[in-house]
Amino acid sequence: MIPQYPLILVDASGYLFRAYHALPKLTNSRGEPTGALVGVLNMLRKLIEDHRPEYIGVVFDAGGRGFRHDRYPDYKANRPAMPEDLRAQIEPLRTIIRAMGLPLLVVPGVEADDVIGTLATQAAATGLPTLISTGDKDLAQLVGEHVTLINTMTGTRLDPDGVREKFGVPPERIVDYLALMGDSVDNVPGVPKCGPKTAAKWIAEYGDLDGVMAQAGTIKGKIGESLRAVLDQLPLARDLTTIKRDVALDLGPTDLRPTPPDVETLRNWYERLESRRLLATLDGVGVAGAPTAARSHEAEHSTESEAGTEPQYELILTEAALEDWLSRLQTADLFAFDTETTALDAMQAELVGVSFALEPGRAAYVPLAHVYPGAPDQLDRDRVLARLKPLLEDPGRPKVGQNLKYDMSVLARYDIALRGIAHDTLLESYVLDSTARHDLDSLAKRFLDHDTIRFEDVAGKGAKQIGFDQVPLEQAGPYAAEDAEVTLRLHRVFQPRLAAVPALERLYREIEMPLVPVLSRLERAGVLIDSARLATQSAELARKILELEESAYRVAGRRFNLGSPKQIGAIFFDELGLPVVAKTPKGAPSTSEDVLERLAAEGHELPRIILDHRGLSKLRSTYTDKLPRMVDRDTGRVHTSYHQAVTATGRLSSSDPNLQNIPIRTEEGRRIRRAFIAASGHRLLAADYSQIELRIMAHLSGDERLLAAFAGGQDIHRATAAEILGLAPEDVTGEQRRSAKAINFGLIYGMSAFGLARQLGIERGAAQEYVDRYFERYPGVRDFMDRTRRQVREDGYVETLFGRRLHLPEIGHGNQARRAAAERTAINAPMQGTAADIIKRAMIAVDAWIEAEQPAARLILQVHDELVLEVAESAVEETRARVCAAMETAAELAVPLVVDIGEGANWDDAH
Repeated sequence: MIPQYPLILVDASGYLFRAYHALPKLTNSRGEPTGALVGVLNMLRKLIEDHRPEYIGVVFDAGGRGFRHDRYPDYKANRPAMPEDLRAQIEPLRTIIRAMGLPLLVVPGVEADDVIGTLATQAAATGLPTLISTGDKDLAQLVGEHVTLINTMTGTRLDPDGVREKFGVPPERIVDYLALMGDSVDNVPGVPKCGPKTAAKWIAEYGDLDGVMAQAGTIKGKIGESLRAVLDQLPLARDLTTIKRDVALDLGPTDLRPTPPDVETLRNWYERLESRRLLATLDGVGVAGAPTAARSHEAEHSTESEAGTEPQYELILTEAALEDWLSRLQTADLFAFDTETTALDAMQAELVGVSFALEPGRAAYVPLAHVYPGAPDQLDRDRVLARLKPLLEDPGRPKVGQNLKYDMSVLARYDIALRGIAHDTLLESYVLDSTARHDLDSLAKRFLDHDTIRFEDVAGKGAKQIGFDQVPLEQAGPYAAEDAEVTLRLHRVFQPRLAAVPALERLYREIEMPLVPVLSRLERAGVLIDSARLATQSAELARKILELEESAYRVAGRRFNLGSPKQIGAIFFDELGLPVVAKTPKGAPSTSEDVLERLAAEGHELPRIILDHRGLSKLRSTYTDKLPRMVDRDTGRVHTSYHQAVTATGRLSSSDPNLQNIPIRTEEGRRIRRAFIAASGHRLLAADYSQIELRIMAHLSGDERLLAAFAGGQDIHRATAAEILGLAPEDVTGEQRRSAKAINFGLIYGMSAFGLARQLGIERGAAQEYVDRYFERYPGVRDFMDRTRRQVREDGYVETLFGRRLHLPEIGHGNQARRAAAERTAINAPMQGTAADIIKRAMIAVDAWIEAEQPAARLILQVHDELVLEVAESAVEETRARVCAAMETAAELAVPLVVDIGEGANWDDAH
């Protein structure tokens, strides 16, 4: 079974104190105290046996002073010294817990509660159900949709309803409740004589602590007097009782995977403790008598993990075996499917075999084209595909796979239109956490604690690597069958996690999954290029690159390698005496691109020459030289690959070739776009969202002036310049509009006044004035940014309009620069991510129209906020209208979505 709580966090210091006071004061024959130690170990064992978590963190207080002492020197001043017989049991306990293979955390400067609070908050942000084992009422403030408390000694649990029932207030008001009552044990000041019932009553009547304080004058009697006498102390009490949720930790929730126990160390310690019960747990079991603690809970699904049996992987070489599997696949509620091929490029890949899995622990591989010497007879590929075609094309037979877009494109080459794509583990993982790795091997290790058979294991590495069609069946069969079987197991892990966060489940179901066939069709459509035009441009670029090299030699006074950072550094800083504006981690002067940009902006000639040289060299190597070589021999077109699960924000990326990075603002970049052409009798239609991220900012911030500017169809940059300079729009100069544009886009990317000053070439003080005036005129934007910073510090993630989450683990990092970078990302991510969601919704809508009505048009490119279609000349006007309507209705914002559409014989002319 899957455990109800994959993550357990243990308040070990609380365990220790409770065990010490609740259990007999036992000693071993040496007179060493053992009662609390053995009590904690037995509680831990029972907790693990009952819940079998995938992740577990055992958290101790570090001891000594912390930040609360700095805030209030008398914090915990009333606590008596720890008894020596208890202190003597702490280090042995920690040693034993480490030997058990359980992750142990002791973080100086904060309490165990703060570490638990941080980990629980991070886990909840990903929808990971978490159980906190504690008897401390303070931790009730952490309870929520994904966080539950358990008191191990009593067995009672507290979910949000349980917190309300026990304390009379919801989890989010526990801090206020604790502040009103105070805590004599921790010496936290509160309202004298205010007990649990009074605190809960006041919160019910006045909402929260601030409400109680605001109404203090209306509360009668002695208790009212007591409240009014300590009003100035209550904010401090609230601070002291608030659990910190942004502690900078080296480990995250999913890093807390148990490891195999050190049995010899455990045996020595258990013998020293003279505990027969603990010694008995070491007889052929896993972690300290709890064998499942170090096993992944998802592995409970597979027969491989039950009773020690191996998975059953079948190699299908006969018609009878194929028919047997087909009959079971046709009645399955869901089956996993995978292809094995000769190439990563779906446009060139030949099908070598297919694999299926019906249930964990059971899968099969059907080899179809293994051609190595001595290969056994295999079923005829065409006959097998003819038998599979009805099943694979049946939308009523749900399938799950890992990156099914690839399989769909491969099958299309064999005239099979894969339908019934119900789930894709690549996308399930991506939606749950876009910043993680989503390849099958990594997912299997992370979520199933399973080391997969890797491609290199069966095909070799490097120059000696062979194609999969050359891999012997005795190796190919288990490898291929495992891919399908592991995929099915992973889906069973991901499905409940997605269901636990409805917004993520909806994003997955309504955007990411429907996009799979859209991208497959788009990739297979491809785009025509004018190879002759690119060859001419490539030759011209080569001449310009040589000219730049000669210019660089002239300025430097000698020849050098323009691609060598070491040689560039020597010339810049030793010979020309240029200022050092940044250093590498090792302390050497940096020659990074950012440094070159700064030096060039300051008027230094050589850095500008090197930047221009790099830019032209990259265009030549990546596009003008390479694109003609990438024309598909069968279609005569270039076919890029789009990736849904790469960027953190949800944007699509592309590779082979990467079409996202062709510069549009330079003449050389535009010339490359002119080489993307329409077929004879067709036109290219380019539809681009206008200023979509600024429009999303207006929607998210609700700023009245920004909303009004977009609603009125104003030039937003001119309107911004007019607002912050106090001018009429018609009086704004081109330079002033340029500055306002830099502010508009700079701020949504988290640019500072320093960065703005550098970009505009003005003094930092003047840039700061621009920023200050901007926020004076657009206070809603400032409020949105402040809210976002607070939210990301509290939740650890930000969300798009459609519920996509971007996790920012560095928001709690101890390094201020890294925290600041995470804050800047947090401000931009909701806009960039929402824009990505909107263009995906638009693609799905446009593709649905094309599939339903079969116009003489097809999607051929998606780049950032733009869709490009190849359209028959006779269908241009109809397509323009339908695409515009689909894109402008892809989301409902507080401002209109505006789409700029053009058409031409090539991509550049269509703009």
